[in-house]
Amino acid sequence: MIVTAEDFGRQVADARRALGLTQRDLALAIGTGERFIVELEAGKATAQLGKALAAAKAVGIRLENTAGRR
Repeated sequence: MIVTAEDFGRQVADARRALGLTQRDLALAIGTGERFIVELEAGKATAQLGKALAAAKAVGIRLENTAGRR
């Protein structure tokens, strides 16, 4: 379950590594700088949600809205 920026970053890092990608590879894949990926994986809170979601999608993380589900 993703509750914090750290949880999200850890999931992105784990998925990236499982795919055999470097942080640079991921940055290039989503058109951002490597520093963004480093900070994202470190759990730095950011207002750049679009880039964070692109990184998640690129490594196969699927986010779902589970509000109201039991």
